[in-house]
Amino acid sequence: MIDEKVKDEMRQLIDKINLYNYHYYTLDNPIVSDKEYDELYYRLVDLENQYNFVFPNSPTQRVGDVVLKNFTKHKHEFRLYSLSKVRDFDDLEKWVADMRKFDPSTNFALEYKYDGLQLVLEYENGLFVRATTRGDGNIGEDVSLQVKTIQAVPLKISYTGRLIVQGEGMMTKSALKQYNKTAEIPLKNARNGVAGAIRNLDPKETAKRKLDFFCYSIIFCEKKFKTQEEMHEFLIENKFNVGNFFHICKTAEEIEKFILEVGEKKSRLEIDIDGMVIKVNNVSVREEIGWTNKFPKWAMAFKFEAEEVSTMLKDVIWQVGRSGKVSPTAILEPVELAGATISRATLNNIEDIRKKDVYVNSRVFIRRSNEVIPEVLGLAEKYDNSKKIEEPKTCPCCGSELVKKGPLIFCPNHDGCKEQIVSRLTHFVSREAFNIEGVSEKTIIQLYEDLSLRHFSDLYKLTKEELINLEKFQEKKAENLLKSLEKSKKIEFSRFLYGIGISEVGIKTARDLAKNFKTLENLQNATFEQIDEIEDIGEIIAQNIFDFFKNEDNLKEIERLFDVGVEILSESGPQSEKFKGLNFVLTGTLENYSRSEMTKIIEENGGKTSSSVSKNTNFVLAGAEAGSKLDKAKALGVKIISEAEILKMLEED
Repeated sequence: MIDEKVKDEMRQLIDKINLYNYHYYTLDNPIVSDKEYDELYYRLVDLENQYNFVFPNSPTQRVGDVVLKNFTKHKHEFRLYSLSKVRDFDDLEKWVADMRKFDPSTNFALEYKYDGLQLVLEYENGLFVRATTRGDGNIGEDVSLQVKTIQAVPLKISYTGRLIVQGEGMMTKSALKQYNKTAEIPLKNARNGVAGAIRNLDPKETAKRKLDFFCYSIIFCEKKFKTQEEMHEFLIENKFNVGNFFHICKTAEEIEKFILEVGEKKSRLEIDIDGMVIKVNNVSVREEIGWTNKFPKWAMAFKFEAEEVSTMLKDVIWQVGRSGKVSPTAILEPVELAGATISRATLNNIEDIRKKDVYVNSRVFIRRSNEVIPEVLGLAEKYDNSKKIEEPKTCPCCGSELVKKGPLIFCPNHDGCKEQIVSRLTHFVSREAFNIEGVSEKTIIQLYEDLSLRHFSDLYKLTKEELINLEKFQEKKAENLLKSLEKSKKIEFSRFLYGIGISEVGIKTARDLAKNFKTLENLQNATFEQIDEIEDIGEIIAQNIFDFFKNEDNLKEIERLFDVGVEILSESGPQSEKFKGLNFVLTGTLENYSRSEMTKIIEENGGKTSSSVSKNTNFVLAGAEAGSKLDKAKALGVKIISEAEILKMLEED
């Protein structure tokens, strides 16, 4: 027997623990220490064990010991509808105009379109009673035990009437990353992670994936609501996680503005979304607009362009980079993805290949985010003719025996491997480095083969007589190349550091090094700890920098560069503060300057540049054939300026 005093203590413990869980898991704002939480939790466990009594909303019941043999089918009390979809603003504007025919003053609720697993939750007398998958919209699977493991799902709510809500089971990107650290078979993506977790017959396995739940719809409630906004507030009052994006919009233009903003940042969110959902806010207007057999006419999904598709992996080639690292590249059956035709994708190393379990002649998932190089995510389907990808033992370029360092493989033939040398020299002459005009990778290969070009300093030893004897090298071309070489000898410290090709040091890191150390001598004498202290430089890159300046061959080549007349200029700070606090985005082809040159002008006058348009952008500098960035700027109301206008801004006092 258990007396009422003990029950009261247990109720108080449950209320406190559930409140703390709500602040921790839903609001991401813990209000007690782990120690305080544990004391309360284990006191509740002790009481439950002592009296053999458990309340149904006890937090100790989130992970049960029952492993199901199979899932029970459950018929939904109310049919679940799909959403009609649009992919461009013209169709969206037409839909908004159609909705306005029913009520010219109607406004719209705008929310994320979550990319997870749809779930339906039922409550009676304030207690959680069931969770069901969407299934076919009429019949789903009872996944109550699995869903109870999700800390963001309240087991008890303040509303005591009958309630059915709809939402999305999700796995955050950080939870996915953490899970994959120890997983024998890593998850391909967060969507697969949540689907596999909810459909796992053992709730303890579900709990390991630390899922979330985002609630966005009320299917049934005895309480009546006038608007979507009221429903949203009701869900918050009952401690459902509703996410951090909900806006009421009055016009199509306002909806489009938010869609563009979210589209720009969606890859940086902790959760996966694949679009936005727009709903007529007023419930009475919804009733008038009605439904089709498949979807409500009063709601619409705006779908973002896909960032993930599947295609055939036809082959894997191994290529040698300028550092000697030999990396695999997937050769794909060409497929359209995020506005581009993709035929190649990244495979990091052999361990990555084994973890992702991909094969030649297999179908694989690929992803392309923020216009970066596509990446192979994992296996979609394996076939009888699928072949294991073998790691090479010798360099695919020069035949040298490869050296393994952890999961990476390297060609040690630094001075004799053609691909390494050509890659290093091509990087050296590039615009952001020594900016030697008229020298392409094709020219470098020609100089390598015909004039035995091997080192950076060899470029400055070229003569007119040597060049004009080369195929397709007329006198004018030879003279221009020699002039460009002479001009490149005076170079800023940051561009020098970028050009000499320190492993994993990009132009931003090179600028940070130049800003912090001022001179090459200071950097050469720096300790690992001094380099590692610089913001945004991690241990691996710091070690690369430190090792580079301890390598005798590298130091000799730097000396040879100085011997042929290369001179490092002091890194100049901003010439003025005319653009201080201003953010610019450059797009299209400028008339008199390259974008790199204009970026330098902006930074020299205190401004900053970014690669994408957002609400924080002050100006978009648009040249000829400006593309999607110009469209975004117009939609967000960002001021668009020309090359002439920015130069005029510099002249103004």
